[in-house]
Amino acid sequence: MKNLLQKSIRQLTIFAFVVFALSVPSYFLLVDWIWLKELDENNKLIAQRIENEFNEQKISEETLAANIKFWNEIQPVSRIEYATKPLEKDSLYTATRQNIYESKESIERFRGLKTPIKINNHNYVLVVETNVEETEETVGYIAMVTLLFFLILVIGFWVLNRRLSKKLWAPFQDTLSKLKAFNLSSQNKISFLETDTTEFVELNETLDKLLENSIRMYKNQKEFTENASHELQTPLAVLKNKLDILLQSKDLTEKQYHIAEEMNKALIRSSRINKNLLLLSKIENSQFDSSETVDFGHLVLQTMENLEEHFKEKDISLISNIESEVKVKSNSVLTEVLINNLIINAIRHTSYGGAITVELSKSSFSVRNSGIEMLNPDLLFKRFSRMSVDNSGSGLGLSIVKEITKFQNWKVSYSFENNEHIFTIVF
Repeated sequence: MKNLLQKSIRQLTIFAFVVFALSVPSYFLLVDWIWLKELDENNKLIAQRIENEFNEQKISEETLAANIKFWNEIQPVSRIEYATKPLEKDSLYTATRQNIYESKESIERFRGLKTPIKINNHNYVLVVETNVEETEETVGYIAMVTLLFFLILVIGFWVLNRRLSKKLWAPFQDTLSKLKAFNLSSQNKISFLETDTTEFVELNETLDKLLENSIRMYKNQKEFTENASHELQTPLAVLKNKLDILLQSKDLTEKQYHIAEEMNKALIRSSRINKNLLLLSKIENSQFDSSETVDFGHLVLQTMENLEEHFKEKDISLISNIESEVKVKSNSVLTEVLINNLIINAIRHTSYGGAITVELSKSSFSVRNSGIEMLNPDLLFKRFSRMSVDNSGSGLGLSIVKEITKFQNWKVSYSFENNEHIFTIVF
């Protein structure tokens, strides 16, 4: 990627090159037009001088005819011809032909003037032609000089841009670096660098207001989530206790027992959801220490051992490839939750008699389970999204996995290959 100033100077350079390219033919046309205009004026002066010189001699007709004949012989590019009546107006033209004064072949341009003159009160037509200098060569020199100054100008722009951009954009870079390092959970305001640039002052003032509102809303949301989760724990526990007592009663009919059992399942699920929401809130608020060294392999083996009954219940084949001594910097509680959620998710969504593969290496941890079709990656890690008809889960397991990996600066990904769902954590 390129920064804003590089993009702008690049566009300006391209524009300048286009203008320069268009200026070359413009120079040619302009210089050629100026020279032709000057040659026309010069030919006019030559015609007036010739007319005056012939008239000043005051010679006889015979001598005049002889002089005109001699003139036409020694001036091959100019000639005087007798006319019965004067031309109505001057005629200007450009001719291209061999230059008779060049021994080698040289095709050149000539600017001509055909104008009426009077000698001894007789009408004549004078044709004067002047060689047009090579405009291409002149334009070439002009273009070279222009290109030289153009390159100096562009190089100067780039150098000045590099030097000035650091100073001019220092407040913006300071603001950007502080925003990158800003952590909403810390709830600390940012002190931006003072600047006298109007745009940067307005930007910092706007960001101050935005961050202040964000911190206030974040604080309110955090307090609400924590308070709601904590307050729900007590009534949920009381309801669970009362239902347990009710289920143990011998006076319940079979219908009443089934109703109470369904209520108990719903209550257990509600309690699980509440605990998971509280856990998500704590993770998002960075309320866990992730500086301890955790034996990842030990936690994986322990989790698989704890879930052994679940594998047997669905007759799931478990294949494991666990490297030893895989140590990671993380939080042991969150790491155990992550492993547990991934394996339970695989068990829940693996059909009876299926297979699950758990692999651990120095750089990654993956859980594979057999499946039929690929899940929607856009909904997979969203809260309360349902990828199957199984409603026994809370709908927050993979969301918690996503938040834990974000908290630990790990990466989680999902893919579907060879009829297997693959969840991979890269450390």
